[in-house]
Amino acid sequence: MGLAFERFGSGQPLVLLHGLGHRRQAWGAVAGLLAPYRDVILVDLPGHGQSPPLRARGQPAVKVLLREVLGLLDELGLARPHMGGSSLGGRLALEVAARGRAASVTALSPAGFWTRDRELAYVKGVFWAMYSAGAALRPLGPALAGSTAGRAVLYAAIVSRPSRVGAEQAAGDMTAFVGAKPAIRAILAEAFPFAARVPLEVPVTIGWGTRDLLLPPRQALVAGTRLPGARIVPLPGCGHVPMTDDPDLVADVLLAGTRLPVLASSSPA
Repeated sequence: MGLAFERFGSGQPLVLLHGLGHRRQAWGAVAGLLAPYRDVILVDLPGHGQSPPLRARGQPAVKVLLREVLGLLDELGLARPHMGGSSLGGRLALEVAARGRAASVTALSPAGFWTRDRELAYVKGVFWAMYSAGAALRPLGPALAGSTAGRAVLYAAIVSRPSRVGAEQAAGDMTAFVGAKPAIRAILAEAFPFAARVPLEVPVTIGWGTRDLLLPPRQALVAGTRLPGARIVPLPGCGHVPMTDDPDLVADVLLAGTRLPVLASSSPA
């Protein structure tokens, strides 16, 4: 497929995956803080940003996304990079680890840890409300993106501090979100809980915004039970997409997650 990506910095490779309906620029406020310490690879998932469309062809969308991410790792010659991700990207980072392809995982509010059908229904409802609003307000996009009040409307469900999102980023995010509708539809239609087994020797950090309105922070407890040994880190004051809410904190969590010692394997991967 040939996923769009950008790469910069120095050190151990760290691949960062964005969430549903977003794009690689979601990491913009954090990437510069990571670059002096890590070889940072920002990726547009299939059907998002500048990557080609998601073509599921009857296969589960998450499995297709995973296959394309693994294909990019092969293309870049990355056997076991550090993986980081937000929401859907966090889920995919964990799936990569379950396939034995990650040196560590840092997942921010990863998708896949709901326990009730109504929680998934709520997420679907929020996304379609966001899409409907985004499509209707698209002619007003530049004006909304250019004002703090407008950005508060655009990011109400996912960001706790929208004033920290720049006007250019907001306008680009709005366009990217509307353009990602086919991928959003396919992924939400086939959503299923995370149930893969991450090898115990792979360090896992789960960060969760305390003001996450999309995936409630209690899901971090579910993640902790499904991922034995995972380090659970609250992100005070952050929403569902914490990278602009508190870039310094998120960068620290990502760097700390990649420094955790790899444990001796207690069972086959």
